[in-house]
Amino acid sequence: MQRRSDERVRALLDALLEGRASPDLAERASAGLGLPEHGRYAVAVLRVERPGPVRGAVDVEGMRFWWRAREDQEIAVVALGDRGLEELTAVLVGRCPGPGGISPVVEGLAGLDGARRLAEAALLTCAAGSRRIVRVEDRLTTALLVSQPELSARLVTDVFGPLLTLEPAERELLVETLDAWLECGGSAGRAAGRLFCHRNTVFNRLRRLESLTSRSLSRPRELIEMTLALDAFRLTAVR
Repeated sequence: MQRRSDERVRALLDALLEGRASPDLAERASAGLGLPEHGRYAVAVLRVERPGPVRGAVDVEGMRFWWRAREDQEIAVVALGDRGLEELTAVLVGRCPGPGGISPVVEGLAGLDGARRLAEAALLTCAAGSRRIVRVEDRLTTALLVSQPELSARLVTDVFGPLLTLEPAERELLVETLDAWLECGGSAGRAAGRLFCHRNTVFNRLRRLESLTSRSLSRPRELIEMTLALDAFRLTAVR
């Protein structure tokens, strides 16, 4: 009987997360899982080496978690109640090794399939080796890139093509400098402090980067291209 109950739970969660068309699915899932059909929900997707055992409902910090294991993922359907994504993130960071992605809040069980896709997009923005648990709302531009791998690869080739011909050490130095400069809000002085070099060294590396890419960091559109290409390069370089 317990085995049949577990199988029913897995089937209901799968149907919700995959958005299977059924007029009474949300109602049946609400009854079978003990979750309100209409309410505030989020989905979290965690990358794992091996899935954990089947788990029933778990209540943590005023939120109810239902877990579903996949081959290399664990997916949590979370009934938030009156809690927010900040509280959900804190719970996951404190209890899960990461990396992971969290969807926006959706209203009702019927929105869980879209939430799952957005949580997976957030997870894809986490580089290999990362242990961060991130919200898709904080990674929208990067999530757009990873959702379009062919366009991302084209962007890297078009913008960073000349860098790809450099020796790996020189290429990484230029990319690291651009990354630090962007993280420091375009301040060469702060970037120099982060990189343990002189600010003139930062300027020289950035000019070298501009020369290689035929793009100027002072032109907004070209700066956007460089920033997106950097994100795409960082993600594709480690996959």
